[in-house]
Amino acid sequence: MNAGPSSPSRIGTLLRGDPQTVSGWTERIEPRRLALHLALIIFGAGSYGAAMGWWRAPEQALFTAIKFPIIILLTTLGTALLNAMLAPLLGLNIPFRQSFVTILMSFASACVILGAFSPLTAFLIWNAPPIADAQRQTGTYNFILLTHVVVIAFSGIAANVRLRRCLIALGGRPVANRVLFSWLAVNLFFGSQLSWIFRPFIGSPGLQLQFLRDHPLAGNFYEAVYHSLMQLLKSS
Repeated sequence: MNAGPSSPSRIGTLLRGDPQTVSGWTERIEPRRLALHLALIIFGAGSYGAAMGWWRAPEQALFTAIKFPIIILLTTLGTALLNAMLAPLLGLNIPFRQSFVTILMSFASACVILGAFSPLTAFLIWNAPPIADAQRQTGTYNFILLTHVVVIAFSGIAANVRLRRCLIALGGRPVANRVLFSWLAVNLFFGSQLSWIFRPFIGSPGLQLQFLRDHPLAGNFYEAVYHSLMQLLKSS
């Protein structure tokens, strides 16, 4: 009896983005493979979330470790619905099942990358000035926030680009490029706004420790990043 490839072998194949194997995975939903991808998202995003929130307080680390995987899973479901509608318009005729599995694999890859970054992020937090003085640590907070934005964006882009070969196998190079660009745009817009609703993740100096803000729909993610960048440049 053939036991099939082991979990480490499957993870390696996923991260390499082997086009023949990975495109075959999208043809049907296999429970064991689905469970593996969900586990990668939960543990990868959870470990990075814990490192993300540790600067504010251990409680914030726990809150972020819980919220971050939930956001990834909700983003996976939401973007799979949107991308399943966009793909046929861009020339890639795949059913929702294939769109969902492909998006799930991309987020699983991104979370493995995030999990690998979590020790480096924890090292950064460990060496950052403490949050004791809220007024003095505004620059530190903005630097940490923008660092997380860059790392998360890099992980998402790297995972999607790695799966580009899978899209090429499904629809050809020109179609794959169009679909990849549209999927990245949808993932960025949907995921960033969902993250804004579920804030805080780091915990702003001077604000009380909360699982969710009192008015989660006020403002938007892009405005917050812009203000953080401007404040960091002014303080430098």
